Amino acid sequence: MKTAEHPDRARAFVADDARAHWHDESLWFVRTKRDKQAHSVPEWERLRELGSQIKRHAISRWPDYLEEFEKNATALGAKVHWAANAEEHNRIVLGILQEAGVEKVTKSKSMLTEEVHLNPHLIRNGIEVTDTDLGERIVQLREETPSHIVLPAIHLKREDVSETFNQHLGTEAGNADPAYLTEAARQHLREKFLGAEASITGVNFLVAETGGFVVCTNEGNADLGTSLPRLHIACTGIEKLVPRAADLAVYLRLLGRSATGQPITTYTSHFHGPRPGGELHIVLVDNGRSDLADDPQFRDILNCIRCGACINTCPVYRRSGGHSYAATVPGPVGSVLNPLHALTPMIAGEDAREGERGDAHGSLPFACSLCGSCTDVCPVKIPLHHQLLALRKTVGDRGLLPWGKRIQMKAASTLLNSPKLFGAVGKIARKALPVLPKMAVYNRLNAWGNGRDLPPAPPKSFKQMWRDELKAESAQPSSNGAGDAPR
Repeated sequence: MKTAEHPDRARAFVADDARAHWHDESLWFVRTKRDKQAHSVPEWERLRELGSQIKRHAISRWPDYLEEFEKNATALGAKVHWAANAEEHNRIVLGILQEAGVEKVTKSKSMLTEEVHLNPHLIRNGIEVTDTDLGERIVQLREETPSHIVLPAIHLKREDVSETFNQHLGTEAGNADPAYLTEAARQHLREKFLGAEASITGVNFLVAETGGFVVCTNEGNADLGTSLPRLHIACTGIEKLVPRAADLAVYLRLLGRSATGQPITTYTSHFHGPRPGGELHIVLVDNGRSDLADDPQFRDILNCIRCGACINTCPVYRRSGGHSYAATVPGPVGSVLNPLHALTPMIAGEDAREGERGDAHGSLPFACSLCGSCTDVCPVKIPLHHQLLALRKTVGDRGLLPWGKRIQMKAASTLLNSPKLFGAVGKIARKALPVLPKMAVYNRLNAWGNGRDLPPAPPKSFKQMWRDELKAESAQPSSNGAGDAPR
């Protein structure tokens, strides 16, 4: 069966015109906040360059720094586990919980656990998992996946949240007051916090020098989750590693400003070993990251600090919604990561959702206008639009393009490689398009025409206009002749 592509999945979102425009404007608002914060820091570009250099250095010496982190974290009393892939990670976490007799877990936002599909694995094995980030909890109640890595429920309006809370939390029907809904969520989650026997968190930064790690949130849910139960499991990809504690000064200034347009996240929590009487387990996950590090063309994607700035600015994401990517990480960074993972032996794992295996992400590099805005806003200077362009060639070389697109690209290549043919086709199109019936261009056989309008055909080609301009200039009398000299 043919796997749905990004345009197919985006169609339903685009069909709701009012929601699509609201989604676009909401994300652009976050982007403008980011710009104001970036412009308020004179050394912003220097910070971006430092952020990129530190990550590149850390990745070039991964084995050394990872061993240093394990040594220092173990000295602080933490237990460090290594997972080669998603299945191994999930097996390790489940084993820790089962050994401790845990039945109820609270979890703060973690894109890594979304990537490896930890929740369904634990639930299938009898463990109740409650996401405590408000946006994550909303989509969990709705049995949806996050549509954004920082703003998981950005695709929903408060009326949608009101309906969800009425159905699952028993709130007043039709009451969409944000304060009322927030209080209802607070009371609901407080009960879950008090009943939890373990806490799972993600990680924003691992520090090799200290063996500690940092978790950044705006709700404090990670702090509350880790303060009550004695067992804390931190799950992280190995790319979150930085060499020194001093490096955090760079990334903490970049992260909040790039993500939500605030100077720093509300809570920046540092963990160094377990709390007194508690246990701390740190699970370090590869899941294809080493393969990416070996690729000089794409290894810079590992610099990503998951701020979401590229997602907020992307015109395709803003108008098609996060679920159209059918992946844990959407937007430009996801359009690089997901095809790369699908083209390597390390895939999402046994719990991969429908559409996350094989060539399901082959269309994502084409969900891009190549405007370069993602590269411009990336706080660690990942050349995203260049990587997306390179991936298009990779996808084509692997034969993963649908036959219709392959034919179209072959025809375009033939056309653009022949100036005479290009000129002839252009001349015919300029005469034919104004008189062709609309159905001749916009019909179900022309998928490209869905949701697009061709601009009016120009009366002349650029070459003709350029020649006319040169003729007009040559026909004008010279202003430098002797007869024009002043007397």
